[in-house]
This record gives sequence, C-alpha cells and structure tokens, in this order.
Amino acid sequence: MYSLNITSDILDEHLPKKFNQSDYTASMERKWYAIYTKPRWEKKLAERLEEKRIEHYLPLVKTLKLWSDRKKWVQEPLFRSYLFVHVSDQERIPAIQTPGAVKYITFERKAVSIPPIQIEAIKTFLESGDELITDIPDMSIGDRVRVTRGSLKGLEGTLVEFHQKHRVRIMIDVIQQSLYIKVPVSQLQVLK
Repeated sequence: MYSLNITSDILDEHLPKKFNQSDYTASMERKWYAIYTKPRWEKKLAERLEEKRIEHYLPLVKTLKLWSDRKKWVQEPLFRSYLFVHVSDQERIPAIQTPGAVKYITFERKAVSIPPIQIEAIKTFLESGDELITDIPDMSIGDRVRVTRGSLKGLEGTLVEFHQKHRVRIMIDVIQQSLYIKVPVSQLQVLK
C-alpha cells in the first residue's frame, strides 16, 4: 500500500500564477437557476439532466385531465416551460446545452440565481398540501407580499389577483410566472 503526502507548498507551486482560491471556491458553489425549456419538454429535459447527473428540480402537480371518453390524473409541471437546476459555474454550460433547454432566465444578460429559500418554499408547499382558506387580507393588487409563516414562509412576490375570495395569486419575480396559493391572512405581510 502506498501513501501520498502532498504538502500545500507542492500544491501551491503547481497552481497557475494568477490562481485565486476564493475565485475557485466561488466557482464550485452551486446556485439555483431557472431554465426556459422548449414547449412541453420539461420532463424530457429533466430525464436528460438526470443522465448527465446534473441536479435539477421540476415541480409537478397532480391534475385531472378530462377527455370526451375518459378522465385521468396526470403529473404536470407547476410552471410550464421552466425547470430549475442547481449547478456550479462549471456545470452551467453543460446544463444549458442539454437538448430541450432554451436559455437561462437572465437580467441584464446574466443568468439570475434563485434564492434557495424560494426553491424550498415551492417544495414544501407541494409536499404539504396546505389549503387553508380565510378572508381576503387588506391588500391590493400590485402589492409586494411575503409569506411569514407556514410551508411557504419566506416566499415573496407581487400580488396579482384575488380569486374567489380564497386564493391569492402571487408572481414569483425571477421566472415571471404565477403560482396560485391558498394561505391564511395571518400568514401574509405587505412589504413596503
């Protein structure tokens, strides 16, 4: 059996002259990004990312589909044409080059990372099945809101619509998609 003892001096002399450890560490940090997909390619893209061993998240909801001759429960993407990837800087290119991926969601031509709390809030919401219904809060369409408690705690967005006095539609900023959620008035806060 052989043992290998490499000191930091040996490693340092083999690093590029302009090597910056903090740059390397930052490039290895993984962040969440939203990828815009080809229409109806969300599941296919998820399969291909799985084959590449790229961490991803495709939120699915169970929906009842009705046809003239039958009805069936199916799993559909919560956000049509969107899928989330959790990648380092080095993994971003292979992820977007996967067949079915169109582009990253960007701001000023840079891919925008999504705060992990928003991804966790979506996961928690889908797992919990929360459907607590209460009266409409003292809010107006266009208000910035934050969920302060419950499975969606920390989720922020813009109030888009009140629906049947029981549902609040909140737009999640990064991907410009709306998500219908039911939350008690006591769990919402208007942001100034």
